[in-house]
Amino acid sequence: MDNMWKIWKYALGSFSDDKTQEYDNTVAIVRTFVFITYLITNIFIISGVIRHWNYGNNTKLAETQQKAAQIQKETTNYTSCEEKN
Repeated sequence: MDNMWKIWKYALGSFSDDKTQEYDNTVAIVRTFVFITYLITNIFIISGVIRHWNYGNNTKLAETQQKAAQIQKETTNYTSCEEKN
């Protein structure tokens, strides 16, 4: 178990300074906590994306967007100084 902890400590970041050797375990615990919070955050983000992946029928939204784009195109035609050909 001590060997695994030593490998984990070095995986989180190098500990080669003799002056801070007594704090190596504390630093490793703090870095482990930060790593776990990042991991949990990423899991929630990924699960939210997977949950809403291809959720329901999206064709209504696409139709609405196409209609809005068509209306915008029609209303912005010939609004500049250029003349209609």
